[in-house]
Amino acid sequence: METLNFPHETQVFKSAAVSRLLLLALIVLWRALLSPYDTSAPLNPNCLVDPHQQQHSPNSSIGSRIESSIVWDSVYFVRIAQCGYEYEQSYAFLPLLPAFTHLLSRSVLAPLIGVIGYRAVLGLAGYIVSNVAFLFAAVYFYRLSVMILKDPDAALCASLLFCFNPASIFYTSIYSESLYALFSVGGLYYLMSGALNISVLWLAISGCARSNGVLNAGYFCFQTMHQAYDALFLKKRHFLAMWILVCGALRCICIFAPFISFQVYGYFNMCLGRSPDEMRPWCKAKVPLLYNFIQSHYCFFQCQGSGFLEPELVYSLGFRASNEGKEYAPVFFSSGAAPKSNSAPVAEKPLSKIHGTQNLRLRKQMQKGGNPALVPVDCGSTMKSGYLSPAVLPFIFHLGFMAATAFFVMHVQVSTRFLSASPPLYWFASYLIMSPVMDKRWGYLIWTYCAAYILIGSLLFSNFYPFT
Repeated sequence: METLNFPHETQVFKSAAVSRLLLLALIVLWRALLSPYDTSAPLNPNCLVDPHQQQHSPNSSIGSRIESSIVWDSVYFVRIAQCGYEYEQSYAFLPLLPAFTHLLSRSVLAPLIGVIGYRAVLGLAGYIVSNVAFLFAAVYFYRLSVMILKDPDAALCASLLFCFNPASIFYTSIYSESLYALFSVGGLYYLMSGALNISVLWLAISGCARSNGVLNAGYFCFQTMHQAYDALFLKKRHFLAMWILVCGALRCICIFAPFISFQVYGYFNMCLGRSPDEMRPWCKAKVPLLYNFIQSHYCFFQCQGSGFLEPELVYSLGFRASNEGKEYAPVFFSSGAAPKSNSAPVAEKPLSKIHGTQNLRLRKQMQKGGNPALVPVDCGSTMKSGYLSPAVLPFIFHLGFMAATAFFVMHVQVSTRFLSASPPLYWFASYLIMSPVMDKRWGYLIWTYCAAYILIGSLLFSNFYPFT
C-alpha cells in the first residue's frame, strides 16, 4: 500500500473548529434577537422510573439559557440520557448520543450539576459531544478524501465544504449527525486503509447513532463481491472464494447487529408481559420492527444530469472497462490499492499541477489569438485517478440508494441531514469548484448556497420554527 501524506490535516481541523464556533455564535445571536415560536423547551416533568430524582435546575441564568436551547429532537436525546427509554416514540432515537451525553454529564461535568442543574448539564454535555465528534469527523473525511481523490488540494476543498455544509446546524446541536459522521467516515477510512476489523467496529457503532448506519454494510458487500470474483474467476481458487464470502457475510452481520439488538431491546420492554389487548399493533406483526412503526406512526410523512462516472462502469458494477471492453480486476480492495498489472506504472499528477499545465496552455492559446474555449482538455484522463476512478463507485451506489430512499419513502424533514454525511456530494462539488474546464460561477453558487442555508437554518432551527 502506498504511503499517503495529509499536508492539510491541521488546516481542516482548524476550519472545523471555526465552523462550530460560528454556528454556536449564530445560535446565541438568533436566540437573543428573536423570540422562539415554542417556549416549552425548559419544561421537564419527572422521570417515570425515578420520580424523586432532582429534575429542575437551580436559579441560574446560564442553566436556563442552555435548557431553552434544547429544541426539536434534542429534547428527546436529553430526555433519554436523563430518564432512559420511557415512551414508545422515544425508540426512534438510537442510544449512542444519549449514552455519551449521560456518561459525560456524570463524570467530567458532574461538578456543574449543583450550579446550573442536571438537565442543563445534560444539554451542555450533548453540545460538547456533538461538536467534538464533528472535529474528528472532518479530519477523517479529509483523510478518506485524499485516499480516493489522490490529491490533497481537492481533498481540502471537499473537506471545507463538509465543514460548512448546509446541514451544519444539526452537526452543532444535540443531534446524532456528528457521531454518525465520525464513525461512518472513520470506518470507511479504515476500510480503505486495510484495517478491516477496526472498520467493522466503527461502522457497527455508526448503526448505534443512526439507523442508516446499517447501509454501510453495503461497502463490505461490494468489496466481497469483487474479491470473490478475483478468487473464483481470475485465480481459480474456489475455496478462497467461499472463505471470502463467509467473511464478508460475518462482517455485514456485525454491522447490522447493534441496530437489530436495539429493536430486540424495544420489543422486550414494550411487548413482553402484556396481554394481547394491551399490545401495540407492531408487537403482533410477524417481524415486529419497532423503528419502522414509529417512523410511520409518529412522524409527518411526505413523499418527495449527467453523471461523472462512465455509464458502462456503473452498469457493470465496476467489473468492465468502457473503452476497450476489457474486464476490470476487482477495484475495491481493503488496502485501497489497485491490483498489480504487467504494464508500467503511470505517475499520477496532483490536481494543482494539472491546473497549472492547463492554465499555461490556455494562456498560450490566448496569446496566439485563439479562443480559450477551443483548447482541448483531456478531462477524463486527468481526473481518472480521483473523481472518475473505480474506487468512487461504491460510494456512488451508496449515495444513490440513500437518495432514492429520501425521495420515495423518507420524511421530507430529515432528507437534508440524511444525505449530508455522504462523501461523494462534497467530492463532486469540489470538482465543480476546482476543475479548469468548469465555469467559476459554480463555485460561487455552491458557497452561496451553503452560507445561505447555514444562516437561515440556524435562525429557524434555534428558535423552533419549521426547518427542512
